[in-house]
Amino acid sequence: MAYDKFTTLTSTAVPMPIENVDTDQIIPARFLKATKREGFGDNLFRDWRYNGDDTPKADFVLNNPIYKGKILVGGKNFGSGSSREHAAWAVYDYGFRCVVSSFFADIFKNNCLNIGVLPVQISPEFANEIFEAIYADANTELEINLEAQTITLLSSGTQESFVINNYKKGNMLNGFDDIDYLQNMKSEIETFTESRPF
Repeated sequence: MAYDKFTTLTSTAVPMPIENVDTDQIIPARFLKATKREGFGDNLFRDWRYNGDDTPKADFVLNNPIYKGKILVGGKNFGSGSSREHAAWAVYDYGFRCVVSSFFADIFKNNCLNIGVLPVQISPEFANEIFEAIYADANTELEINLEAQTITLLSSGTQESFVINNYKKGNMLNGFDDIDYLQNMKSEIETFTESRPF
């Protein structure tokens, strides 16, 4: 399944400075029955977003209308816990295209890269600066430049570089998942196959 190409994203951001957010909090286990990557966004952070009677919890950030955008800024150790790829699906389906944190769990990070969500790891100091800027002004924007591998807080100009695997970077720039990547090489694979003796 191809995804939107990710080149440069400029957006406001949703601040959630909670440390050790695990995948069961991102998408509770009872919502893992579906096999299609659709509808998971409705249950992103379900138990934090809603009361037992399905009314929204007013104090949770996703229910606060002043915070919006395609970037989620999370606390340290985001995506820990089980390896469920549904957590990344829920983040994508909700509408986030980038998650920023000072540290990611490896499996969650890779699951995000596989489906078109860019995990951007930054220093704790820069993370704190971003949180402070967003709380001071909810319209604060971040610029994520994948080609240059930079994240910039536009209000101050503060910028950091981030690391990404070259293969995953290429896929995101082209809007490919792993299957799309292979299909794009179909003619090369066929040519190589025809050149091999049986």
